[in-house]
Amino acid sequence: MPAKRLLALYALPAVPLAAIALPFYIVVPTFYAGNFGISLAAIGAVLLAIRLVDAVTDPLFGWLSDRFAHRHGRRRIFFALSLPLTALAAFMLFWPPQDAGLAYLGLWGTALSIGATWTLLPYTAWGAELATGYQARVRLSAFREGATLIGSLLAISLPFIGGLDTAQGFHGLAWIAVFIAIVLPLAGLTTVAMVPEPTDVSRRRLSLRESLKHLAGNRPFLRLAAAFLLNSFANAVPASLFIYFVGERLGVPALQGPLLFAYFLSAIAGIPLAVWCAARLGKHRAWSLAMLAACLIFSAAGFLGEGDVILFTVVCVSTGLLLGFDLTLPPAIQADVIDNDTARSGEQRSGLYFAAWSFITKLAVALSAGVVFPLLDLAGFVGDLNATQTGPALSVLGGLYAWLPIMPKLAAIAIMWRFSLDEAEHRRLRHTLDLPQP
Repeated sequence: MPAKRLLALYALPAVPLAAIALPFYIVVPTFYAGNFGISLAAIGAVLLAIRLVDAVTDPLFGWLSDRFAHRHGRRRIFFALSLPLTALAAFMLFWPPQDAGLAYLGLWGTALSIGATWTLLPYTAWGAELATGYQARVRLSAFREGATLIGSLLAISLPFIGGLDTAQGFHGLAWIAVFIAIVLPLAGLTTVAMVPEPTDVSRRRLSLRESLKHLAGNRPFLRLAAAFLLNSFANAVPASLFIYFVGERLGVPALQGPLLFAYFLSAIAGIPLAVWCAARLGKHRAWSLAMLAACLIFSAAGFLGEGDVILFTVVCVSTGLLLGFDLTLPPAIQADVIDNDTARSGEQRSGLYFAAWSFITKLAVALSAGVVFPLLDLAGFVGDLNATQTGPALSVLGGLYAWLPIMPKLAAIAIMWRFSLDEAEHRRLRHTLDLPQP
């Protein structure tokens, strides 16, 4: 088990990386729609198109991460090489010129997606190989996702402090742009210098075609991937609509930032709770119960309307606690299913697996944008935050926010409840691979 100091050093880059992800998917669509007159349907189409690019770049960078050879390590150096592109693309997307349009959003959104993919894949593969035990991986994931939530809190605070009602001057998204441009390279290089390269336990090298064949034959991974896609889609729907729900449905736009802050602050408290539950129930059962609780909470949220701030605060805090489970446990299970593949194929290909994981995450977000924003357009909802919304448009907004996520979450629970790769099975895999005991 890596020492806590080492885990904290490994987690450092997760702070600026989280400050990229949250604005990209939650703030950027409404910012570009409100300030540049771009329709929500067009923004949703661009985000979906970017995800199609990811269908190529994700497996490519995952494969390169596994094959990259350098005397200082394959994960660390490949990760370091990605930092300039990611920092530059984030800066350009989050601080657009006043004449930015759909083409500008598509160009720098694609560049940021490619850069973030290049950064995240060796970084997450590095973590999966740094800790090898069933529960040790939960603790490593807890450190990384805790840092992710700290970055998310910054990503919430800075845009709303700086303001999002104009694209002129040093607005809220520009604050994020400067933060990432400075902190991402510094944090990334610190981690590269201080955290060791994990041991590569590969016994052979596979071609890309052979690698994909083994991945497709890894039944625990396919099961986990299906559940993760469903749950990620369910989570992406309210995330995409949060600003509109609070501003238009509840009628309190001034509380968008504070409520998001409460949500992610609660998630930090949910991480140690997830670690505790996983140690007693197993990772997959703890995650399934958390998803079930989220369904119960969301089933009531759709009945909230204008002025129901206290009740919605309860929703934000309780679902925030459950977000700690969603962030911590699936990546820890993912590391286990990679061991299953390594034992069967003979090659440790964490990069390729986390490429598939990354693509699933992005696909879920893009599917959410591609579904909910056109439906809002059809219902007559107007993306301009200063527009007056009709009653039917607000009803559709509430239904999409609260009730659409329930069915995919229930399906994910059904898939994961009897998951086969538990702690006993993973202990057998560790012995097969001659990995250290936790």
